[in-house]
Amino acid sequence: MKDSRVKRVARRPFALMAALCVLAALPLLSSARARSNSINVVNSSTRQIVHVYLSPVDTDNWGGDQLNGTAIAPGQSFNVEDVTCSQAQVKVVAEDGDGCFLSAPVNCGGAATWTITNDTVADCGL
Repeated sequence: MKDSRVKRVARRPFALMAALCVLAALPLLSSARARSNSINVVNSSTRQIVHVYLSPVDTDNWGGDQLNGTAIAPGQSFNVEDVTCSQAQVKVVAEDGDGCFLSAPVNCGGAATWTITNDTVADCGL
């Protein structure tokens, strides 16, 4: 009986260490799922971009306007910082001055660039 109690007491430090290792790894696991990203939106078109939104790729659940009242003039670019992605990609949606929407999926997990040209297909609600 005394031997079994000694064995249980001896296992406690190991169990405690294992639990501490699991707790220490949790922040690493959650950051692996939610990657931070920056997206450089380059306007190589003749349109002015007045809004930029982010959305999960598989939905149209857009967040707030990333331009905060500014615009991306033709030939200019805008860097969207600290984009948090819960998937491998995020959808970037731009609205031009005529109310047309352009969108593209962008890979997460680093710096990305989306270049808008006159050939980028726009949804103008037609």
